[in-house]
Amino acid sequence: MSIAISPEDINAPTLKDLSIVRNEQKELNISPVHSLGVAFKTATFGMGCFWGAESLYGATTGVLRTTVGYAGGTKEGPTYRNLGDHTEVLEIDYDPNVISFKDLLHLFWNNHEYGLTTPIKRQYMSLILYHDEEQKTIAEQSKIEEQIKRSPEVITTEIRAKTNFYPAEDYHQKYRLQGHRDLCDTLNLNSKLLQTSYVATKLNGYLAGVGGFEQFKSEVDTMGLTPTQKEYCNYYVEKNEGQGLYC
Repeated sequence: MSIAISPEDINAPTLKDLSIVRNEQKELNISPVHSLGVAFKTATFGMGCFWGAESLYGATTGVLRTTVGYAGGTKEGPTYRNLGDHTEVLEIDYDPNVISFKDLLHLFWNNHEYGLTTPIKRQYMSLILYHDEEQKTIAEQSKIEEQIKRSPEVITTEIRAKTNFYPAEDYHQKYRLQGHRDLCDTLNLNSKLLQTSYVATKLNGYLAGVGGFEQFKSEVDTMGLTPTQKEYCNYYVEKNEGQGLYC
């Protein structure tokens, strides 16, 4: 799919002149916030193509970091072109004082790309990889409740212990954000930060149209953006609000 910014959109703000943002960062003593430094827990879900799932959770209040990758199988060092028996998954670091594992599951059950009851190849299967016994208990009970709602269809989701996780290639990380190349340059993103950055996590969701403009405005001051970066992001968050999540 193409995620290029429409060239005919003459009203769109640009970030072509990197020096403008660099000067603002220096004069205002602002820098991109890559970590909030708060305690977190981690959840791992497989729910179809991981691009859409990463945007969905990235724009969710209380989510601190997202990383797409491969998990659940036995092959050592899987890649997108040589996945073996692994599944595309999303790893989510979240602040349990803001959002609960059960809240994350609510999004999980209601936002699968291929559906919860459709048999699909292992790469895109529905999967919950729990990190501790508490998550296991909550996930199993949640699946029972969801199955009652969806009967007579049968939920295909597997619930298993998380035993491994291999981050996906850089071009998969923050896929929607990477369509805004000039913005990425102003955020100083490198290979590691594509996986771990708080501001990249947030913008990857909001710029894809998830969360909405009003919610974005309530969170934007936590991201370390300059006025020019904010102007750019405001435009695209508002423009893309409500667009489809999956490719």
